[in-house]
Amino acid sequence: TAYERINTMTQPLRTLGLLGGMSWESTREYYRILNESVRDARCGLHSAPIIMHSFDFEDIQSRQRSASWDELDAILINAAKGLENAGCEAIMICTNLMHKCAPAIERAVNIPLIHIADAIAEHIKADNLKTVGLLGARGTMQEPFYRERLATHNITAIIPSNDDCELVHRVIFEELCQGKFLDASRTEFLRIFAGLQARGAQGMVLGCTEIELLITAQHTPLPLYNSAELHAQAGARFVLDESAHKAAA
Repeated sequence: TAYERINTMTQPLRTLGLLGGMSWESTREYYRILNESVRDARCGLHSAPIIMHSFDFEDIQSRQRSASWDELDAILINAAKGLENAGCEAIMICTNLMHKCAPAIERAVNIPLIHIADAIAEHIKADNLKTVGLLGARGTMQEPFYRERLATHNITAIIPSNDDCELVHRVIFEELCQGKFLDASRTEFLRIFAGLQARGAQGMVLGCTEIELLITAQHTPLPLYNSAELHAQAGARFVLDESAHKAAA
């Protein structure tokens, strides 16, 4: 109703905490999408109330390489608690791989964590797909935490061969995270897409928030699920208090 529309427009915006800088190129996209979404919904000069903890990605990535995940849990928990104490009403991790720390963060804070795989799954289910390809950092593809989260939504994620997982991982960290977007790498990714499609993938989860800076819908007819975009949109719905984004928890 018109009354409900007016009421929604006058509700206070919720404050969102971002764990960013992993890498800053993708965090920049989160910041843009969140603010554009709030502006478009509320009009005028509205923007998203955001508090961000932006990490030095070299420090984070060196701990990833040494598999120091207990240390990474502690680092992200400390930052998440800081965001909670600063007044944030929900938290987002602005990267796919670091969602390996999500369970530890969820246990440590008293506010919701908006999980990237849940945000993606909403859209995959809306398209009535059951099997998708998953590309991302080595850990995102080969460790179970991400595929298991999608499986809770009855979605099967399949990954490339070991050699192609290594190729994707190398391109992410040696090129995309450093702002390099090469045609040769795009061609390789599209070849990998074709292989996954032949194995039954109906769409592709771009499970690294930098991949969508290399591959877009103009490059492939397959449905693409851009993790940063869909995750940021879920965050915007929470900020706008759309039923607390269906409990966001």
